[in-house]
Amino acid sequence: MTLDLNRASGDNAASRRPNRLSAETSPYLRQHASNPVDWYPWGEEALSRARAEDRPILLSVGYSACHWCHVMERESFEDDQIARLMNERFVNIKVDREERPDLDEIYMGAVQAMTGSGGWPMTVFLTPDQRPFYGGTYFPPADRYGRPGFPKVLQAVADFYRTHRDQVDSQASRLTEALQQNAVLREGEAGLDAELIENACRQLKGNFDPAHGGFGQAPKFPASMSLALLLRHHRRTGDEETLEMVETTLKKMAQGGIYDQLGGGFHRYSVDERWLVPHFEKMLYDNALLTWVYLEAYQLTGEPCYRQVVEETLEYVLREMTRPGGGFYAAQDADSEGEEGRFFAWDPDEVAAVLGVEQARLFNRYYGISEEGNFEHGKSVLHVAAPLQGVARLLRVEAGELQRAVAEGRQRLLRARQQRVPPGRDDKIIASWNGLMISALARAGQALGDRAYLEAASASAAFILEQMTEGGTLRHTYGEGQARLEAYQDDYASLVNALLDLYEATFERRWLQAARHWCAAMVERFWDEEQGGFFFTARRAETLIVRTKSPYDNPTPSGNALGVLVLLRLGEMTGDGEMRTRAERTLRLFGGLMRQVPGASAQMLCALDFYLSDPWQIAVVGPGAEQLLRVVRGRFLPAKVLVGALPGDDPAEVVRDLPLLAGKIPVSAGRASAYLCRNFTCSPPVGESEALSAMLAAQD
Repeated sequence: MTLDLNRASGDNAASRRPNRLSAETSPYLRQHASNPVDWYPWGEEALSRARAEDRPILLSVGYSACHWCHVMERESFEDDQIARLMNERFVNIKVDREERPDLDEIYMGAVQAMTGSGGWPMTVFLTPDQRPFYGGTYFPPADRYGRPGFPKVLQAVADFYRTHRDQVDSQASRLTEALQQNAVLREGEAGLDAELIENACRQLKGNFDPAHGGFGQAPKFPASMSLALLLRHHRRTGDEETLEMVETTLKKMAQGGIYDQLGGGFHRYSVDERWLVPHFEKMLYDNALLTWVYLEAYQLTGEPCYRQVVEETLEYVLREMTRPGGGFYAAQDADSEGEEGRFFAWDPDEVAAVLGVEQARLFNRYYGISEEGNFEHGKSVLHVAAPLQGVARLLRVEAGELQRAVAEGRQRLLRARQQRVPPGRDDKIIASWNGLMISALARAGQALGDRAYLEAASASAAFILEQMTEGGTLRHTYGEGQARLEAYQDDYASLVNALLDLYEATFERRWLQAARHWCAAMVERFWDEEQGGFFFTARRAETLIVRTKSPYDNPTPSGNALGVLVLLRLGEMTGDGEMRTRAERTLRLFGGLMRQVPGASAQMLCALDFYLSDPWQIAVVGPGAEQLLRVVRGRFLPAKVLVGALPGDDPAEVVRDLPLLAGKIPVSAGRASAYLCRNFTCSPPVGESEALSAMLAAQD
């Protein structure tokens, strides 16, 4: 077969009959509905055909905000000749990794084992019984970038499968056995102590970039969970170096192009070590997790810029990523009008057309917008090029004048930017990512006293509980009016964590009761009675070649790490010792990984910090508790639970849910009191905010 690789077939896409993906709820899958490829979604129809015809499976995995996924679609999946080769030789399955993280984890492990690296788009070739035997990531349509052309790969794999079947089966068996062995964890002999955290922080120090913040070289990702661990280590030990590492990183990111200087919120990662030029997709989970760590840094230091980042990020989420009626969308693309970053980048003339020449002169100098540009096509990514005072001196204007010009310019350019063609938005609702954002809003509502955050968090939690549950089972995604796919363990853990944050923010017992219910469901569906820890998929879920425990943090926290944290929190609130026992057993199971690969275990190490800290149980009772609560909620207290009740709650029901509140009464009638407890042994109650603040400060 001779392939005309120069033929462009995307123009006739509109005239093609849609393939099977047109009926899917995933925006990413629907993006491929007009491809000439005979795509199947993952399911029995495709797998049965592969078995019946003894065809290899071509599994293509990506996600909607992935720039190179769009590139491979344009170059290869829209090409009629390449599609014909795929259709003649393979059963082609397209998977949204955000819908099926179980499949993504398994086959990404296989690709990494075969090639030493991974990423998306991911292309994996499977036997009809789902075992991988060859794979890679992006393949160009012809040989380039040091990679073989996709047609060459397709032809070679198909021929090898037909003529060397014994070698295919041998390779598939070896890979599958290795994946299964890697999924087995054994409880380590090392104890659970602070040395595990010390070891992790030593490694982070060795990998820290003191000039620009963050860890390692380009590309540089916002390691929010590692930063959270460093904050906890600083609080535990007083180590000033770890706090300096966090502050350097947070300030450099906030000044860089990875942060959207006009609209708020963070892009996925920086292609350079300076946080200057990002990959422009915006993911819900990044913005949730970075809100967590900026908020904690603000609670610890009082630095106003951290609060500003929290507020601007959440403003972006509420403006652009919130579904009417509750729920948060998954992602925004990097591309618009076929170009990565086009929506976000500016040149000096574009700024002057909006602001006028003089204001543009000030604005461009402050945000590093130049004639030569720092991005493609002479455009610039906005970043804070130098401190405001220094820029004002350079421009010979008063600092206040520059500050006003910058603030007004941001508003006007944001309005102008809203008139551009926006990046595509993946509007599916993912339970675990929504849990992370609900937590972010609930925590910000507590610390900053903003009711709008709590209202948005409450609406989204109610949406998940009402629209994404069915027959006592949580669903993983929601889109096109449908809740689909049985939820994974991290969905449950993230939701329970969010519900606990909402309870602590509002004292509404419906959130606590829901948290207990879904935590019990998580244990029932995912807990491993034999070895401990949580499997990623439920007992009755589809049988795949491996059932993993998803041990590592990825861009999102490990489900086991969040599972440990919610078990510890609920155990402290309710006095349920079995929860603490399960949490401890899971920590021991992951002890070896925390020591060997701490960089991928930061969230588990944060849970370990909570476990080792002998957490505070803080009970606030009585009317007019706002000032006492402000003291507690405004401090960085990562190892604590906060309980209380609302006026009108039935005292007997409250105590049944929260034994910690038994016998807790205000010091005097008409005034609130706070009790500081550990192991259900409490200090005398205090009714003055100053006294409570002093008691908490004495524990720092």
